[in-house]
This record gives sequence, structure tokens and C-alpha cells, in this order.
Amino acid sequence: MGTQVTQGTTDATTGETFPGEARRVLLKLSGEAFGGGQIGLASDVVRRVAAEIAEAVAAGVQVAIVVGGGNFFRGAELSQQGLDRARADYMGMLGTVMNCLALQDFLEQAGVSTRVQTAIAMGQVAEPYIPLRAIRHLEKGRVVIFGAGAGMPYFSTDTVAAQRSLETHCQEVLMGKNGVDGVYSADPRTNPDAIKLDTLTYTDALVEGLAVMDATALSLCRDNNVHMRVFGMDTPGNVTRALLGEKIGTLLTAD
Repeated sequence: MGTQVTQGTTDATTGETFPGEARRVLLKLSGEAFGGGQIGLASDVVRRVAAEIAEAVAAGVQVAIVVGGGNFFRGAELSQQGLDRARADYMGMLGTVMNCLALQDFLEQAGVSTRVQTAIAMGQVAEPYIPLRAIRHLEKGRVVIFGAGAGMPYFSTDTVAAQRSLETHCQEVLMGKNGVDGVYSADPRTNPDAIKLDTLTYTDALVEGLAVMDATALSLCRDNNVHMRVFGMDTPGNVTRALLGEKIGTLLTAD
């Protein structure tokens, strides 16, 4: 997988091809990925993901990352237990920052220069989120990890992933999933007749209620013509394959 991918890329928002420009993508990693399906941090899983990201960076891919925090806190679930929803969401945002720092550490150990930017100011551990600075880091070959969600309650990290990809001019959003290798017509874990979909429109995902991401994020991607690939993270090497642009999982488009 040492192929250089620095030519002939396409802007997902316009469809325009830019010969010679580096491939720039946004990778969305769920908190469940960091926890290996459990509460807390699965260091072996994060180390593997970091190594796979490092391989793609070495091939010339510019990588931005949005991480979830569900392995520590989920605002919606905490609010069901009696906590104020806004306060619970802020707790979830802080959980994402812990995952950011863990991923940064393993990426640095793999030889990748990394910056963490957060939507909530915390100068001792991260830079503030500044889009132009993030773009400059990406141009210099650094991985940029975005934490603390949108810095506001009631916004999912799925929505943040779409927003960050648009603001930093990424060509594709890559959605890593645990337990599935793409989008299915139904939940394959409960329905043996579920069919894997190679392509899907955002409108169909919304109408059919497919659990790809929340409706706000789907609408944002559809309205701004974002290209998204949903793939499974359980297979070793899939993160690298997705970052390099291999056609794995399910491709979502506006039409």
C-alpha cells in the first residue's frame, strides 16, 4: 500500500478534478472504535488504527479526523438518566478530547506529526479550532484531529464531521463502523435477509430510516454534495484502504 495518491483528486463538493493536488479526506472515528466496544480506552485498537493512518499519510494522503466520545460519555444517554441535556453533551465533548489525545500520542509514536484542535478552548492540551490553520497543517503533512464536537450541545459528532470536512475542503468523508462493513438494507445483526448496498443516496437513507448517521448530518451532506464512504473497521488494513481511496464499503452521494 505504498502507492502515492497525489494526483487526479476530485473535490466532493463540486465534482471538479484537480490534477496534482493531494487527496484530502476526513475520517470519522466513533467512540466505540476507541473503546473496542467497551467503556474506556482499548489501547491496542487505537494503536492499530494509528498505524494504519500513518501508512496512508506516508503515501501522501492529507488526513483530518473527527472522533466521538461514546466510550466515555454519551450526552443523549446521560440525559435519560436525569442529567440536563446540555450539560450531558458537554461531558460527551470532553470525552472526545480524551480520545483525541490518545490518538495523537499513538500517531506521534508512529512518526506522524499531529495537531489536536478543539471547539472548546483548552490551551494547555490543544489548539483552538481555526479552519485556515487546520488547512495549513494538512498541507504540511500533519494529521489534524478535531475534538470537543461543535462546542455546542445538541450536535452529534456525525454532523461535526460533515461540517469540518466542508470547511477544510476535504474531498471525501470516511465513516468507520464497528460490526458492519457498510450500509445494509436492514440491520444485518438481527435480519439475515439484509442486503449490503454498494451505493446509496442521502435521500434514500433518510426516507428508509437507514442507521448511517443522524438526520441532520445526512441532510447537511446531501445539501452540500458531500461524498461519503461507510466502511467496516473490524478488518485489519481497512482504514488505510479507505484513506487511499479503495472502493470498499458503501458510497453515499447526493444523487
